[in-house]
Amino acid sequence: MKYAVISDIHGNMQALEAVMNDIKNEEKISNILCLGDLALAGPQPQLTVNKIKEIVELDGAVCIQGNTDKMIADYSEEVLNDLRAKNSIMANALESDVAVLSDEQKSFLRNLPAQAEIEYADTKVLLVHGSPRRNDENIFPDMPIEHIEEIVGRVEADVIVCGHTHVPCGYQTDSRKTVVNAGSVGRPFSEEPKACYAILDIGLGCLSVKHKYVSYDVDTAAKLLQERGYEGCEKIAQMLIHATSRYPQ
Repeated sequence: MKYAVISDIHGNMQALEAVMNDIKNEEKISNILCLGDLALAGPQPQLTVNKIKEIVELDGAVCIQGNTDKMIADYSEEVLNDLRAKNSIMANALESDVAVLSDEQKSFLRNLPAQAEIEYADTKVLLVHGSPRRNDENIFPDMPIEHIEEIVGRVEADVIVCGHTHVPCGYQTDSRKTVVNAGSVGRPFSEEPKACYAILDIGLGCLSVKHKYVSYDVDTAAKLLQERGYEGCEKIAQMLIHATSRYPQ
């Protein structure tokens, strides 16, 4: 059974469409697993949420809630001020997205589960956004394996798939758990601006994992994002073209 794992789309329809087309060209993809962060700080948040809602409702995709989905769904002055203390530009993006998303779209984000589990043959797969412990906990490349063991130690699943960091990676723990960070479709943190997703191929007693990088129309996405008009959106737009830091400065 083959699953496409997508995460951290962040309102980037150009990237999402390119990845969806690539998934269609892959042989025998059974379903799509989406790990959240659908809208915040992207060019076209409304279209992106609608597209994910469509593939969940019509195609049976599994989607969980990311930390920024929760920010939008639970928006308040406290949520806004907490984010503003970390990064004022991202707070401006949150304000703008809350203004343009419909009540129905916000309700969809609000009702997404924090985690989900699927099972095929003898393999259990746990879907999380950040980690099994928190939706904003980082799983980066080159972390000590002891730290990874601590993060996933109490999980019963055989495979843990996550996103959040926008940096793809993977681990095989001593406790025989596979941890896969799928990277980011819409805001990849790399010098080469390609969308990234992962493919899980699960068989009876076996598993293979592949990350795929997909070119998309970055210039159009950046232009649309810059046209959003809130203070700092041009800096986020530039990060689509060349992202080497996590937050716009």
